[in-house]
Amino acid sequence: MNSKTLGYIIKRVLLAIFTVWIVITITFFVMHAIPGGPFVGEKATTPAVQAAMEAKYGLDKPLLEQYGTYLADIVTKFDFGPSLKQRGRMVIDIIGDGMKTSLMLGLIAAAVSTLFGVVLGALAALKRNKLIDRIIMVITTAFVSMPSFIMGSLLLALFAVEWAILPANGSTPAGLVLPVVTLALYPMAYITRLTRSSMLDVLGQDYIRTAKAKGVSGRRIIFGHALKNSLIPVLTYLGPMLAYIVTGSLVVEKIFAVPGIGRAFVNSIISRDYPMIMGTTIILAALIVVMNLVTDILYKVVDPRITLE
Repeated sequence: MNSKTLGYIIKRVLLAIFTVWIVITITFFVMHAIPGGPFVGEKATTPAVQAAMEAKYGLDKPLLEQYGTYLADIVTKFDFGPSLKQRGRMVIDIIGDGMKTSLMLGLIAAAVSTLFGVVLGALAALKRNKLIDRIIMVITTAFVSMPSFIMGSLLLALFAVEWAILPANGSTPAGLVLPVVTLALYPMAYITRLTRSSMLDVLGQDYIRTAKAKGVSGRRIIFGHALKNSLIPVLTYLGPMLAYIVTGSLVVEKIFAVPGIGRAFVNSIISRDYPMIMGTTIILAALIVVMNLVTDILYKVVDPRITLE
């Protein structure tokens, strides 16, 4: 690794850390600027009880002091504090339990969308302007245009209610089929279009025409040259895609009652569990930042022609 590459990596890591700090700061002050408080909905809402609860969780201290303590706990102990609604549980423990399901869901959806997206995109490129190409483009356009909550509701109504083929509850292995499909359809459609566009560009390059003139077999040209080089743009999308799937699962997990971080996040908003809201927002934002960082570095590794700046 040369000094230029190392310098670029260090700069990107520092920028990622700065971005996460900005997210933490904005999230903290925005949550504390919201009217009301986390104990407004409690049964006993006398001023004395509320004051005692605020003192217990350190909410009676000056705002800057609370911010300093919160930031120090995250940096030194990776601690987001206790949940205000799930008494006796720490926010990081709740997030960890939910992330196990959400990451599994996200990884499966990412694998499915990547596999089918690359295959369909390559097929559409090889059959350009033919019927199968047009069918694939129409279907992928529909999937890209449809929000995940509408797609999830439609799949739920058809496969779980109307036809009763799959369970509606995502707490069982069979119940994860519909959430996985819902999360995979949009990125699959995007990868299909990305692969098709990239492969058409590669197939028009001079070295492909040279390989054909030399009598190289069509299979070797497709798999050894065209498909391999056309996957570079797809690789750059994989990191943000995984982050999108995990963060985009918030509504999907709520629709299918999947016990993941998404459902926990939505429930924390409803119950005004401020530490849980802040912790989840920061973790998901950090996930997006880290995946983009990894993608930028891998892009250089895969394609050495990329100039680092």
